[in-house]
Amino acid sequence: MKASGIKLIQPTLILLAMSILCTTTSHTYAQEHLKVLFIGNSYTEVNNLPKMTADIAQSMGKSITWSSNTPGGCTFSQHCNNNSMTLIRQGGWDIVVLQEQSQYPSFPQSQVEAEVFPYAKRLVDSVYAKSPCAEPMFYMTWGRKNGDQGNAPYFPVLGTYEGMDSMLCLRYTYMAETNDASLCPVGRVWHYLHDNNPDIELYQSDESHPSTAGTYAAACAFYTMFFHDDPEMIQYTPNGVNPLDAAAIRRAANIVVFSRLSDWKRPEPKIAVDTLSITGSNVTLIAHARHADSIEWRFGDGTMLATSSFDSIAEHNYVQNGDYNVAASATRHCMKAESNILISVTNAQDTTTESITTVLPATTTIMVSPNPTTSKPYITISGENRPLPESEIFLVMPDGRAERYDKVDFDLLSAGVYILRVKTQKGTLTTKLIKK
Repeated sequence: MKASGIKLIQPTLILLAMSILCTTTSHTYAQEHLKVLFIGNSYTEVNNLPKMTADIAQSMGKSITWSSNTPGGCTFSQHCNNNSMTLIRQGGWDIVVLQEQSQYPSFPQSQVEAEVFPYAKRLVDSVYAKSPCAEPMFYMTWGRKNGDQGNAPYFPVLGTYEGMDSMLCLRYTYMAETNDASLCPVGRVWHYLHDNNPDIELYQSDESHPSTAGTYAAACAFYTMFFHDDPEMIQYTPNGVNPLDAAAIRRAANIVVFSRLSDWKRPEPKIAVDTLSITGSNVTLIAHARHADSIEWRFGDGTMLATSSFDSIAEHNYVQNGDYNVAASATRHCMKAESNILISVTNAQDTTTESITTVLPATTTIMVSPNPTTSKPYITISGENRPLPESEIFLVMPDGRAERYDKVDFDLLSAGVYILRVKTQKGTLTTKLIKK
């Protein structure tokens, strides 16, 4: 399919080079100033969306320093090879807004998978590589006022506003979810206004680009996503927008964006800590983490341990009796979550404190086959085609006991979930083992 209403060349549905330019344009933000990069095309450029968003922020006592690259009709694939990459590589961004050409994400699935999704991923990966704490944010655009009539004969869903808008919503949501990014649902704000305030003209005469009111709706949505503030408190109204229409737009942004922030923000790390066993002064704990790159243990006695992001087991030997507040922190993209547990140690001995890391470098893996299993499994490390010596393998029972594998009669074990551990010089590798 082709952009800008140019008809398809059938039957291949190959997207040719455009012959004309499309005229389309916890890391929670308690901070008062943001550095934002806008990458898009004329949907971003028309009415200067970045400046209008900054004007709103200024009216609320906040500030945005912004840069942009918004050539008319520019696609994600083109942004991967133009000045956008230079700007991304400068680093230091708090937020990078990503807007695809207005039609491409609405095209048939196979075409979008080939010509949109890979470049969305490349852009997000580049943002994280140069600005590890940045928040990539996809800019969900809207369906044209009467759909994409130029392409509707070949993809009928595009023949109406509702159909085109639903495709854009679906594809932008997928890009955000699969790239660990946030989503600014401008198209959903427009949809709410389309249904509830049809007298507000969001389009220019071309039935595609935003009017000043349409850009204001986008700016209110972005301000809300940037600062997590209630848009109904915004004092700024741009010239050319009726004050009553502006109030209705701010209300729509409140209902669609602010009241559902958790739906649009990228997932934050989560973690929960449990005790597996306490034997004398030796404590074994497990942290269950989601959306985490790393886990840091603090045992309450001044010692720490860093491990990986998946289920992490830590052993610690205390040298003094007492109550210890153990904390495990999960981190991802500079966002952090923490879980605490109180440990009481009553049989400590004056021995050397030992903290055993639970994972090896990412290149090292443990393989258990079959898993789940009804009999003794075959266990290897890093895909080596040999069984590990049983003297190196420990099985953590559901009651927290850890037994050396060669002392366990696997056939007599009851059905359940066990934790299998392999100690090495670099640490302890763990995985779950399921007995049927």
